[in-house]
Order: sequence, then C-alpha cells, then structure tokens
Amino acid sequence: MSKFDERIKRELEEKTDADVHELKEDIWNEINKELFEGRRTKMKHKKRWVPAVFIAAAALVLAFTLQTDPGLALIKSIKDMFAPEKEIIQSIEGQDEPTEVHLNEGRNSEYIIYVDESRYKMIKGEDADVITTIEPLPEKYPEVSMEIRQYPSNKPEALVKEIEEELKIDFPDLRDVETVSEPVEGFWLHGLTEVTWDGKVIDVYVISNGKDGSFVITKKYFLEAAEGHGARFSHMLKSFEIIE
Repeated sequence: MSKFDERIKRELEEKTDADVHELKEDIWNEINKELFEGRRTKMKHKKRWVPAVFIAAAALVLAFTLQTDPGLALIKSIKDMFAPEKEIIQSIEGQDEPTEVHLNEGRNSEYIIYVDESRYKMIKGEDADVITTIEPLPEKYPEVSMEIRQYPSNKPEALVKEIEEELKIDFPDLRDVETVSEPVEGFWLHGLTEVTWDGKVIDVYVISNGKDGSFVITKKYFLEAAEGHGARFSHMLKSFEIIE
C-alpha cells in the first residue's frame, strides 16, 4: 500500500464507522460537484488532471453518507489533497513565508508534487523530471535542481548502496546513509564538495515506489543556497505523493 493509499485509508477510518453496501448515483454526483464545480472555467485552458483516485473516492464513500458531518469532512480532505493551487507557510532563513504552490503531475502520472511556480518550473523528460529555477542562474553558480527519477526494478535497499559508491567519487566526505521520515520516508545521502560559498551540495533520497522499485530524488544546490533553494526544495518534496 502506497503512502497515498494509507493517507486515504486513515482519513476514512477517522471520519466514519458506518457500513453501506450499495453505491448510490447521488453520492457520485455529490463528489463530482464538490471536486469540480466552479473550477471548469478556471481549468478550461489548462490540461485537466483527473486522477483515478477520484473514481476510487466514489467507492470510499460507500462507507458513509455525504450529508453527515464526517462525510463532508472527508470530501474536504480529498479536495485539499488535490487542490490545483494552495498557499503554504514555509520557513526560509528563519522567517515564515506564505507561498502559493501549484499541483504538478509527474511523467506517466506516476506521482504528484506541489511546485512553487513563482520561482521554479518542472521540466518533464523521457527518463526523469527536473524542477529548476525559471531563469537560468549565472555561470558562476553551481547547478540548482531537483530531479525525480523512477527505477521500476531496483529496490531501495540495493539501489542506495550503488548510489553511495557512485557519489563517493565526487563527494569523498559523503555522510553515511541515514533512514529518514522527512521530507520523504526512505534513505538519505548527503554530500558537500568543500566548505566555500559555492561548494556543491547534494541530497539524494531513495524511497520505495510501493511495488518492486524505487524513486530517486536528487537535490543539487550550493552551500550559500542551503537555506534558500535547499529549503524550498525540501518544502516542495514534503508534498510528493506516489499515485498508482
């Protein structure tokens, strides 16, 4: 079960204990209205992302009636998970900063992530997606990017060892592999080339894809940008959700 499935299951368990065995047409109509009504005009000129989870939501509400407070609360939770845009509060250089983020879908609909589109753009490639600055940085600055790549047949435990050996070539003082739960749950590798303002920093997260493979998320920035770009990438990464 993926993190997203667990999140939906948790929301359902918290908000209902009823048992309804027959799906009613008006339940789906209510979900459709709650999720999409009022957004059609806004989304008219954009690709409208309608994941299969919305269909699954119809099945989930078999367990309760939408006219109840718990039912409406669950619908709000699902809507909040997939709002096209929303405002978050992130701590940047010790200051709380309100930021509007936008929902982005990964290649082949493998995942979703909220991106701060005022500063960054997502570039989808054949093998991986990259989030980077809207405007290229001057040549004197090291690369600033966050790459998201899936390895369908490589399990995290084995893959992280391979990546560790590769990184030690450019980052001889690479830290030992750590197991983390934030900003994602999995293995974390961290390296720094040198303690200078432009010293290259790398953070690699290796996480399960919920099946027999892994997602590898690689953040690249420089030491002076650790509390800026580095922190912003981490905040975006907290919204990363695998979608089956």
